[in-house]
Amino acid sequence: MNQYRKWLLLFCAALGAGLLAVTALVLIVDPFFQYHAPLKGYPYKVDNQLSQNPGMARQLEYDSVLLGSSMTASFDTDWFGEVLGLDTVKLSYNGALPKDEANIMEIIFDAKGDGVKTVFMALDQNTLSADVNATKYPIPEYLYDKNPFNNIRYVLNKDVLLNYILKPLVDASERTDWTQLYKPWWTDQYYTKANVLMYYTPAQEAEEEMPEELFLPGAAENLDTNLCPYIEAHPETEFVFFYPPYSILYWNDVMRQKQLGAEIAELEYVTERLLSYKNVRLFCFQNQRDIVCDLNNYADYTHYHADVCRYIVECFADGTCELTQENYREVFADLAELASTYDYEALYDNWYE
Repeated sequence: MNQYRKWLLLFCAALGAGLLAVTALVLIVDPFFQYHAPLKGYPYKVDNQLSQNPGMARQLEYDSVLLGSSMTASFDTDWFGEVLGLDTVKLSYNGALPKDEANIMEIIFDAKGDGVKTVFMALDQNTLSADVNATKYPIPEYLYDKNPFNNIRYVLNKDVLLNYILKPLVDASERTDWTQLYKPWWTDQYYTKANVLMYYTPAQEAEEEMPEELFLPGAAENLDTNLCPYIEAHPETEFVFFYPPYSILYWNDVMRQKQLGAEIAELEYVTERLLSYKNVRLFCFQNQRDIVCDLNNYADYTHYHADVCRYIVECFADGTCELTQENYREVFADLAELASTYDYEALYDNWYE
């Protein structure tokens, strides 16, 4: 029995030492940035928005943030420094709902406070009326709260150890360029009209016109709950919102679903609300015909090339496409005219070229 007890004690000691070693390694490297800033020179892999964004919001050095859905994925944060003189970090969430934005802004302002000069955020009108408490994906709550002692699922996680600590050390392709976080996998060859049309399936056609007020209650609730409280609480921060340039195929779906009036009404309502704040600027790129009508700018019917992203950053600097109280109704009337009169069938003429 003494021999068995000895082996059991040795096993327990070895297991404890192993767990302690794993814990120490995770705490030292900290690939989810829960305890400290990134180690200088370490080849971090950053590809998990749900788990890594909260730590980056707390630990990275920055004075501005880029938020939004995958409509922000192709932005290079170096451009914000070159064009606007801002040290910007990208904290995107694919398919982000307004609650996702509120969750990360809560952490950003708790960590940085008045140090946040500018918040850049893409506004997707197809999510602005979502459930105010819904997130696109379930979030790991223990990484979002302020309790550093409930992260057992992080510090003793095989995936964290193998894929986020050891793998980047031996595989250079796993290492992330910090200026292009969450960069999409599409290469330039995917941005073609032929590729977009090949994978595009038009929305099913609705029988009746949707009421114009369809999206307004949800949009109002999300503004009240998930966006405007942060604008009001941080008047020293400039909030720069923009409506991304979905391709004209998005508006083909809108027309087929008979909800153009509802979409325009939502855009007008949200714009009027946001422009009432002195620390808000708002841009619309959805009626830029040279962008949205050229499907060679897209990898699918909504995701646009990095060149378009660069143009958007330059617009933030020079005011091109900026909405004001004086012009926003005219801009959305122009968008409605584009969507309602465009010859969608002509897109398929010589589509393979």
